[in-house]
Amino acid sequence: MKKTIAMLLAAAMTLSLCTACGSSSANDQSGASGTVIKLGTMGPYTGDLSVYGTSVLNGIEMAVAEINANGGIDGKQIELISMDEKGDSTEALNAYNKLRSEDVDAIIGSVTSAPCAAVSDVAGDEYESGDGVLVITPSGTAQDITTYGSNIFRACYTDAYQGKVMATFVKEGLGLSKVAIIYDNSSDYSAGVTEAFVAQCEAIGVEVLAQESYGSDNVDFSTQLTNIQATNPEALFVPDYYEKVALIASQARKTGLEIPLLGPDGWDGVLDVLDADNVDVVNGCYFANHYSTTDTAENVQNFVNGYEKEYGISPTAFAALAYDCVYMLKQVIEEAGTDAEAMVEAMQGIAYDGVTGHITFDENGDPVKSVSILTLNDGVVSLETTMSAE
Repeated sequence: MKKTIAMLLAAAMTLSLCTACGSSSANDQSGASGTVIKLGTMGPYTGDLSVYGTSVLNGIEMAVAEINANGGIDGKQIELISMDEKGDSTEALNAYNKLRSEDVDAIIGSVTSAPCAAVSDVAGDEYESGDGVLVITPSGTAQDITTYGSNIFRACYTDAYQGKVMATFVKEGLGLSKVAIIYDNSSDYSAGVTEAFVAQCEAIGVEVLAQESYGSDNVDFSTQLTNIQATNPEALFVPDYYEKVALIASQARKTGLEIPLLGPDGWDGVLDVLDADNVDVVNGCYFANHYSTTDTAENVQNFVNGYEKEYGISPTAFAALAYDCVYMLKQVIEEAGTDAEAMVEAMQGIAYDGVTGHITFDENGDPVKSVSILTLNDGVVSLETTMSAE
């Protein structure tokens, strides 16, 4: 069974192939032709979640272009096959099956948690039956994604892990003891982070004064925020993606809540959807992330500068995680070739130093890494501290 890194390219179920032929290495056979390494990927390139899929695809394409320009992997060029799954689990399964029919050597994807879980369920079963492929998601944070098989990995930390870290940061980083929460009860991501945050607050003596919820279609949060204000919390935890966060932050300030707002990695990009005269609504706020563009490490700055030159915008954590996924797979293939079992074994034992930090994997395929806590002030995101949940 062949495994390579699968990439799904945007726009209406079209195939984007960046292919070139290199020489075949003596101990490596990959792809249908044996002259290229086939990487498959999928993500939401159209629809409401396209901003995340596009960031991931950009990071993957940038890494692939760099590797191919530098001779490929063991002399073979990477052929990238990417597909749009529109943020839908059924579409993600269709994309997975199409990538498998292309005989890809590995798959990077998907991007959001529900499609990731759907793909992992099938991919894990196939691998356990002897006909599977290595799958790594850059950004799927739901707890169960890596439980479907030993061939399933993730580059990001889990919802539970970052929820736990942010609760710890409330007490140890900010010295606060009373918080409130507003979350999307229709979102596995938002609810999962909330559950872990609450559990850690209880464990370390942080009092949760209010827990207000809303649905995915809500755009008016005035009732929930008024209820929260009445409890006089010292901070407000908002575990959602940045577009919703921008709305909640703006309305929270209008309600009179001037306390710090905190959140998970879904906040990344919130400044991009706030007007220049409105960025102060997130002043003094904090969120967990996988890296910081202000990190002065050479590899981080090389990535940030290269990405900005290529795409004209600053790279989100989704882009950085995807970029690291490609280079992790490169390291695995150089060590183990493209035999599926050998790749999985190599990934399980990898020690990788990338843009998003030093990464090893636990027995579940989840990364062992620290969390960057970023702060927002006057339209600038900067690194506040790094922290683990232990």
